[in-house]
Amino acid sequence: MNSTAEYWIEKLKLEAHPEGGFFKEVYRSEETIESKTLPERYKSERCFSTSIYFLLAGEQFSAFHKLQSDETWHFYEGSPLEIFIIDEESNLSVPKLGRDLENDETLQLTIGKGKWFAARIIDQKSFSLIGCTVTPGFNFEDFELGKRDELLSQFPNHSVIISQLTHD
Repeated sequence: MNSTAEYWIEKLKLEAHPEGGFFKEVYRSEETIESKTLPERYKSERCFSTSIYFLLAGEQFSAFHKLQSDETWHFYEGSPLEIFIIDEESNLSVPKLGRDLENDETLQLTIGKGKWFAARIIDQKSFSLIGCTVTPGFNFEDFELGKRDELLSQFPNHSVIISQLTHD
């Protein structure tokens, strides 16, 4: 098996993602949930579920963002990732996504709706290939990319990591 970022980007036909890295949607449920049956935070109907491939290479990172839905990350290949999650009470947790269960890594991790989160590769000479599943399904209407100044104002106790993992 080939283990370079370039191989996976080409083989899976990945494209640049606004939060950083590369992605490709691989599943979008054909069935939908009517907006009237969803919580008010959703402005229109949503499909049941979506999934993507997502890849970070080298010093790339997934910038702080949040979704209106839960998102589950699944580890596939490469270096483990650190995922930085800031909850509504300003608590920071940093679980690791990877295969080394003896080193407190996990193969799968769910980030709850409305939490700010970002990710970076532990071995920045490598890459990380993961999958992401969103339920109800992903819609860019539900995606908010963090603005550095606003996050620093909201979470001043996490200024170092916010400054490292935002694009502006």
